[in-house]
Amino acid sequence: MVGHVEWVQFARVAHVPRAGEVVNGGDLFEEPAGGGAVAAVQLARLAGEAMLITALGRDELGDRSLARLRELGVDVHAARHAAGTRRAVTLLDDAGERTITTLGPRLEPMRDDELPWEALEKMDAVYFTAGDLGALRAARAARVLVASPRAGDALLHGVPLDALVLSGEDAVERRQGARVQGEAELVVFTEGDRGGAYRTRSGSSGRWDPVAPSDPARDRALAPALPTAAPAGAVDSYGCGDSFAAGLTYGLGASEGIPAALSLAARCGAACLTGRGPYQRQLTIQDRV
Repeated sequence: MVGHVEWVQFARVAHVPRAGEVVNGGDLFEEPAGGGAVAAVQLARLAGEAMLITALGRDELGDRSLARLRELGVDVHAARHAAGTRRAVTLLDDAGERTITTLGPRLEPMRDDELPWEALEKMDAVYFTAGDLGALRAARAARVLVASPRAGDALLHGVPLDALVLSGEDAVERRQGARVQGEAELVVFTEGDRGGAYRTRSGSSGRWDPVAPSDPARDRALAPALPTAAPAGAVDSYGCGDSFAAGLTYGLGASEGIPAALSLAARCGAACLTGRGPYQRQLTIQDRV
């Protein structure tokens, strides 16, 4: 994983406030999150280990982010920049939808940072969400390179991608993705509870069906009764897209083929949807089969 981390404060609200409205938030908690962090934890849980190359501020939030991500099983290598660690506020409404406000500039790992770039040559797969052109070229040394269009201008320089994954419902990602889709062998468009679509450079295309929200630990416990057990409900959509992208990266890196990789990715997103915050209910190595 090469990407960004934000320190996120979460609060549950009945609904996102309208202009001028005051709403009361509850169930307050904080986590290091953002696309890089969430995907790195999901990769570690699927593969048993994962490395994250990122950038953090030389501040308390940077220290707390490092400690928490290592606690979650990620091998973190972070350049420490003078700018403060980026923050974000996420409101979770009664429908489980998340609304995010980021605060401050995003910190990105740079090729000139003293980080273990050479280790990427040994990786089966890397997912890239943030970094400069040098960082992207270093990530390209992995056997499989998957990117988010939110990686921005680094993607505009002709570095080939094995896959580009974006939200078909996010106007920013659609606009940024349109500029770089030609660099990718596979382009994947997620559509939330409608599943999603994909197309390849060779001209093939297809769709995958949505996966019902599912808590894997609960499903294992109820295994004898699964035909009649009610599915787990949607709780919190924060991190679902990043978990999906990590599952896709793992599946392609494991050479499982596009349909199998998309199926695993959809299960990762659905599992994340049933938990509080991004890390409570991610798919694990035990749940892969």
